[in-house]
Amino acid sequence: MQWFAFGIAIAISVALAVRWFATAEPEQIVRGLRRVAIVLALLILLGLVITGRLHWLLALTAALLSFAFDRLARSGRESVSRGPASGRRSQVRTRFLDMSLDHDTGALDGSVIDGAFRGRRLSELSLDELRQLLNEASGDADTLNVLAAYLDRVHGDAWRQADGNGQGFEEGPRAQTSDGAMTKEEAFRILGLSPGASDTEIRAAHRRLMKQLHPDHGGSDYLAAKINEAKEILLGQ
Repeated sequence: MQWFAFGIAIAISVALAVRWFATAEPEQIVRGLRRVAIVLALLILLGLVITGRLHWLLALTAALLSFAFDRLARSGRESVSRGPASGRRSQVRTRFLDMSLDHDTGALDGSVIDGAFRGRRLSELSLDELRQLLNEASGDADTLNVLAAYLDRVHGDAWRQADGNGQGFEEGPRAQTSDGAMTKEEAFRILGLSPGASDTEIRAAHRRLMKQLHPDHGGSDYLAAKINEAKEILLGQ
């Protein structure tokens, strides 16, 4: 008897809906479909209550919510493990150089923004020209350290050997690291992040960059220190 009454209610609802669809305007049909969906949901819920089977709906809802939360958690972990999104670059700017590191390839390059080679890319300069730039920037600590990191990565130990004039750089740059405080804007650029990045994104970018630039992996002490400093500033450590 209960199911019979439930079936009659459904049949009447369908008949009224068909009659209405035959004469309604398209916009009215869209609004009507929404109302029909709500009515059907309420009728199904009423039927489950009447038949004492509401617990099945509750169990199904709980299972779907559990599945959804599990997928969200996995998606978050996979996003963190993948690190920064493709196409991101870290930037370090000094008086003479605007350097960038590609997060995907680990390629380090930069533009000269002051001096005799202004407007040229480091990758376009010969080893002799890079040595000239190193001499020209001898008074700027940050430029010397960044340029030395680039030379080590691209030319290995060859750049430290004596050139045609008998001048060598066996001990590398002698200038001390700049005492200028890093701003949050600089920290975001160094980690290749946009302002407002979450703590999770900051830690993920830091881990990825340290794998590429840590001294133990052929990287630079100076750049590794910059990356660590950027993380500490943004996380308030």
